[in-house]
Amino acid sequence: MSVTNTAVTSEVGGTSAHGPCGTDDCGIRDILDRLGDRWTVLVLVELSKGARRFSALQRAIPGISQRMLTLTTKRLSRDGLVERIAYATIPPQVDYRLTAIGRSLAQTVFDLADWSRDHKDAIADARTQWDAANVR
Repeated sequence: MSVTNTAVTSEVGGTSAHGPCGTDDCGIRDILDRLGDRWTVLVLVELSKGARRFSALQRAIPGISQRMLTLTTKRLSRDGLVERIAYATIPPQVDYRLTAIGRSLAQTVFDLADWSRDHKDAIADARTQWDAANVR
């Protein structure tokens, strides 16, 4: 469902189509939006390998601009998933590392990646079957 199409709230057994919280998303929508961001998962995966300096992190993620990496690391820091450590050096040096909660999320991301690898053939087969049955 698109962000602009959120009006569907059919009630079934005291809960809506949005889940057990009804139209109140229980505060998870912004977190799920963060995970759906193009760069968040890639930053988490890279930081799961250990602390990284900004430039090393940028080199490790092909296609990410300095601006997007800055925004992503700031958002992840605000969410408590990444710790930003600034050193008083000339020029200033900054390390980024996952917090404990960030490490637990990274593990969940790895579990999802494992699930994806385990089921990619079955999903590809299902798509092929669906496409064949729904050709106009």
